[in-house]
Amino acid sequence: MLKRVVKMPFAHDQSEAFESAYLALAAHYIDKAKFDLAQDLCKRCLVHNKSSARAHETLGAILERECAYKDAAGHYEKAWQFTYMGSPSTGYLLAFNYLKAKRFVEAIDVANEVLKRFPSYPRIKQDVLDVAITSLKP
Repeated sequence: MLKRVVKMPFAHDQSEAFESAYLALAAHYIDKAKFDLAQDLCKRCLVHNKSSARAHETLGAILERECAYKDAAGHYEKAWQFTYMGSPSTGYLLAFNYLKAKRFVEAIDVANEVLKRFPSYPRIKQDVLDVAITSLKP
């Protein structure tokens, strides 16, 4: 059914339904390791809604699986901004990809921001903050 919806011409009055269909099918393609098809759907979603945090998060997940951590961090950063820094999981993913891209200072900044806003999110302290701090020390 989702493939049928994706083939339909985009209708602005039903934009939320189209966006949900695009992203649901993209998630299905990610599970099947068809990353190029999932990327196309996310980009198609972003054509109609440039501020879709979920589409940027999905693109970040695709690029993270392809080990393109710098590009993934860029998409996670946009998702983090579009959620107004209100999603601790997006902040964690952003900080983790900064860490993998060897951008330790940015990883520390994001991890501290997540801990400031969500003090009960301890996973980021162990996985990102401690590793980034030890990586900065000679």
